[in-house]
Amino acid sequence: MLCPAASGQTPKPIFEVASVKPATPLGPGGMQSDAGGGPGTNDPGRYHCHNCPIFWVLSPAYDLELYEYSGPDWVHSVRYDFDANIPPGTTHEAFRSMLQNLLADRFKLVVHREKRDMLAYELTVARIGPKFHEGVPHDDSKPEPGPLKKDKDGFPILTPGTSMALGPGHGRIRSDNQPLAWFAHLLSQQLQGPVVDNTGLQARYDFMVSWAFKNPGVSATSDDIDELQPALIEAVQSQLGLKLAKKKMPVEVLVVDRLERTPTEN
Repeated sequence: MLCPAASGQTPKPIFEVASVKPATPLGPGGMQSDAGGGPGTNDPGRYHCHNCPIFWVLSPAYDLELYEYSGPDWVHSVRYDFDANIPPGTTHEAFRSMLQNLLADRFKLVVHREKRDMLAYELTVARIGPKFHEGVPHDDSKPEPGPLKKDKDGFPILTPGTSMALGPGHGRIRSDNQPLAWFAHLLSQQLQGPVVDNTGLQARYDFMVSWAFKNPGVSATSDDIDELQPALIEAVQSQLGLKLAKKKMPVEVLVVDRLERTPTEN
């Protein structure tokens, strides 16, 4: 359902019904959090985020990583219950707009984006040149259900529709006709810091990159970042012909200008 708009304006996408209220700890075990639903999930007509810090909603609404956020710290600690009905056929883009509009309506959120200098990874083409090819259109396949299989070397076998898999000692990323900006975003999640694409390569590409951690018992968690970084960086250069180097660079961040702590009534 779309809200009324003035003449000449495009109606903004909103949830059909939405409830936002301060959270009550769930269950006898104390504070438990749960989020799910929305486009691309098994429950596309419902969205919930129970006992969640508001950053759990800000992040998908604005496609945010932690380092891209600048605002009050309480967004990571004060918790709320979100429940909403989603109109049939809602796209991922429209869903993000619905979350943004919900935050603006109930929490009076006002934001702007700006560039700030910070230590980042610069992604460039290495001397050997790119070792991958332009992509071809692919069907929008969904990952096959069930556990991923592994090849003889222990790497996960990525079928169409699966872009990344991580396991003990091994990681793999598959690009099916994707831009390098998409790849840079995945790298930033794994390296836990901003990755800026300065390759100048503008097409969409098909490729696969695999890396093994020195310690086979290591998995890609925040505690294992020192093991993960060199293995992934070396694999990107040797297998793809792309270089990752740390340097101070301007990175776009989302700055919160206003955010009320108490949501308006439903």
